[in-house]
Amino acid sequence: QVQLVESGGGLVQPGGSLRLSCAASVSIFSIYTMGWYRQAPGKQRELVATITGSGSINYVNSAKGRFTITRDNAKNTAFLQMNSMRPEDTAVYSCYAKIALTFYWGQGTQVAVSS
Repeated sequence: QVQLVESGGGLVQPGGSLRLSCAASVSIFSIYTMGWYRQAPGKQRELVATITGSGSINYVNSAKGRFTITRDNAKNTAFLQMNSMRPEDTAVYSCYAKIALTFYWGQGTQVAVSS
């Protein structure tokens, strides 16, 4: 069983930055894809960013140029650096790991962007 523990959410002012972490209970060498979804109140869940084991990265258009996803295999952790944040980034962010056809999820962390 793979467990993912998230940290790093909180309240930030517009234009500010936050870094989310997603620590896995297993070596992430075995995890093909890690990433984050987010869901804002009243909206559909949205895939924000993904990174594969080979380093292939994808972002939702609204995150391009502002968010950076990385993974530290030695620490079994993925990171989502969010800069130039906007009120519309407010959501619950949930990290995931995909191993074969199975998805594993973190507990979710609230991110709020407000002045």
